[in-house]
Amino acid sequence: MTVILPVMNTPIRTRFAPSPTGYLHVGGIRTALFAYLLARQNKGQFVLRFEDTDKKREVVGSAEHLIASLRAIGIDYDEGPDIGGPYAPYIQSQRLDSYRQWAQKLIDKGLAYADPYTPEQVQQFREQAQAAKKAFLYRNHRPKQPPAWDGTQPLRFKSTPQSYTYHDAVMGETTTSSEVIDDIILIKSDGYPTYNFAHIIDDTEMHITHIIRGQEFLSSMPNYLALYEALELTPPVFAHMPHIMNEQGNKKLGKRDGAKDVLDYIRDGYLPEALMSFIATMGWNDGTTQETYTKAELIKRFSLEKIQRSGARFDEKRLLWMNGQFIRELPLDELYTRVSGNGQSVGHENFWPEAAAGADEAYKKQVLALAQDRLKTLADLGGFGYFFTIPSKDLSLITDNKQLKKLKPSEIAQLVQASYDKLAALTEWTPETIQAALNELLEQTGQKPGILFSLIRIYATWAPFSPQLNNTLALLGQTQTLERLGASL
Repeated sequence: MTVILPVMNTPIRTRFAPSPTGYLHVGGIRTALFAYLLARQNKGQFVLRFEDTDKKREVVGSAEHLIASLRAIGIDYDEGPDIGGPYAPYIQSQRLDSYRQWAQKLIDKGLAYADPYTPEQVQQFREQAQAAKKAFLYRNHRPKQPPAWDGTQPLRFKSTPQSYTYHDAVMGETTTSSEVIDDIILIKSDGYPTYNFAHIIDDTEMHITHIIRGQEFLSSMPNYLALYEALELTPPVFAHMPHIMNEQGNKKLGKRDGAKDVLDYIRDGYLPEALMSFIATMGWNDGTTQETYTKAELIKRFSLEKIQRSGARFDEKRLLWMNGQFIRELPLDELYTRVSGNGQSVGHENFWPEAAAGADEAYKKQVLALAQDRLKTLADLGGFGYFFTIPSKDLSLITDNKQLKKLKPSEIAQLVQASYDKLAALTEWTPETIQAALNELLEQTGQKPGILFSLIRIYATWAPFSPQLNNTLALLGQTQTLERLGASL
């Protein structure tokens, strides 16, 4: 049977329907983001719905966590559990009456029946099929005279095996096999519907026009299409996303491979807009060489047709690079707000080093202006504590340096003394005068910048890196710079 998907004359309505069973990682966020972009691009609606019918797997607090994750990334929804909407409630466990009504329609048509078997008996059927090296199909054990359904037994769909051909907006023309269609459970013995049944009812009643979800649902499409047909419903547009693969590209991304809580990325100093751009470009490309996108650009350029069918590799190094790009593009005042915990950060994280607590805002902004080009995450700002307090010595910065470890202590002392004397003689302390003095020092000592400048930087900051040396010393001030060089002597 060929399923002709509808030509939409109504506003596009998409949805994100997670189960509250844990945190939201990049795979789930990407599904939500693509559905959000499609709705926004077409001036439609984006709906959040919780599919909480598997009560055994539900995690307390997960629903609130999922909402916080979407908002932290910048994905706002038009209807949802916490804000309501015209098709409320948006939580499946609060919609049980609706599922029973639709189930009764199937019963009345002779297309649903009570499952009289115990779980142990069904398991025996599975084992028999396994022993015969055949796929288990419940319909092969369909009872001839099932009892009337009273709600205490599972309610199953009475299927008619057939082939379906449909168009997937990502995967293209797809034909299913009749062999995989089975008498799936519609409503469980606990009274809750299965996902297989409930999502079809919810999407119908909420007028969802496009379903965007992971490719793991492709194998269930024959049963879904059979249910649409039995319920006399027109299917929406389907778009199944390929998996996000681990960094090596050899398996689906899992928690062990870096699929961590999306809120943890923000706590670690990643910008929401960088995460959105990174996630959107995993498996989607608008055909240009552009690397980063703002939300407005994504809404304008996104299309289902540009989503690749193969898995997208999760590259955390690329995310780190992209985050640095977005940090550098922020106006200084906005960056200051973000690092000070007054912006969109989860929990309002303050990324300043502890030593900066007593510093005034003007000086902190000067430090931030120097640090901005070197920040890959907001948390990297913690490495600039030497601007606020005298740092602890770390001689490994010298002994582990390929060039500096070759110098004798007396040679180091001579170079530091020469630097001290040259900088102490300056009557004007600016980045320009400091750079001129440093250049003269190179000629005076006959040393390479990699040696002389590294020594001065280390003794002034005791940090593995710093902004450009003349700017760093200028901000530290002449008195502080000379005190630190003098202490080393």
